[in-house]
Amino acid sequence: MTAFIENLIALTNAASPWLLLGLVLAGLMKTWLPQQHLQRWLGKPGLSATIRAAIIGAPLPLCSCGVVPVAMELHRKGASKGATLSFLVSTPENGVDSVTLSYGMLGPFMAIIRPVYGIVLAILTGILGEKLTEKDTQHATNYSCGGCCGNSENTRQVQAKTTTWEGVRYAITQLYDDMLGWLLIGLIIAGLVMTFLPSSALSDWGHGVFAMLFMLVAGIPMYICATASTPLAAALLLAGISPGTVLVFLLAGPATNLGTLGIIRKELGHRAFLGYIIAISVGCISFGLMTDLIVNLFQINISAQIQPEHALFPAWFNATCSIILVLLAIKPLRRQLLPA
Repeated sequence: MTAFIENLIALTNAASPWLLLGLVLAGLMKTWLPQQHLQRWLGKPGLSATIRAAIIGAPLPLCSCGVVPVAMELHRKGASKGATLSFLVSTPENGVDSVTLSYGMLGPFMAIIRPVYGIVLAILTGILGEKLTEKDTQHATNYSCGGCCGNSENTRQVQAKTTTWEGVRYAITQLYDDMLGWLLIGLIIAGLVMTFLPSSALSDWGHGVFAMLFMLVAGIPMYICATASTPLAAALLLAGISPGTVLVFLLAGPATNLGTLGIIRKELGHRAFLGYIIAISVGCISFGLMTDLIVNLFQINISAQIQPEHALFPAWFNATCSIILVLLAIKPLRRQLLPA
């Protein structure tokens, strides 16, 4: 038990500076890129709008179900189906908070390929969805998040704020609360893996197409955001599962959930839904196989990149960031520190 607690503290300290940095950047993005500008940039159908949607959505601090009301509102205001699908995939896949945490917990290689593949996957999904989509453009007016993000009305209210402080405050309160549960689960699993599983314990079966298909099936229905999935990914890597197989989980988990799938089929049509599923499935497996090929070809040592002792910051700074995150997680105390 002592070893587990030590490993859990080490993982938390290694992740905390990157998580805090990501949350602050996410809050700034919330303020600097309001929703009304997105509607103007994504209106016309075609490849350019699909690419813009993927690039614009990548840094935004919205998870896989919090993005739904925003994307559907964009579509209702004139965004094409391709751009809407691209935005739906790119936004929860990436986020500045998940990219910074990926660097801290998964190493530079995974931190680079994860957002790159996420954006490419979003573009491919938008292109295929637009090609297959029906001409019927009926729009519904009621959208439901269905689970992990609490109140979507709060999301829209926060988006209306114009001050930088309100954006940061949103990130360290509502956004942090949305990811906190899964983040704790991921850290605990990672600590258990480091403590009780020897290195490469699962390497015999944790690679190849069948392992990736398993990750795809497990990841598609899950309500989990990109940031919260990162400690789980670190645990899988530490257990010996290949980087490509882990990448499938990192791409499929945040991009989809049962609520998102249902809303896409209802609001965008069954052909757009079909394109969404096909693009996510084929894209995730293809990128996973490509990642393992790159790792093997260039002999990239992923395990060495994710060890806590390779942290860039001094131990006292990491511990301070962890204490700040713990204090922010205590809502009564946070209300005293951050009055409305």
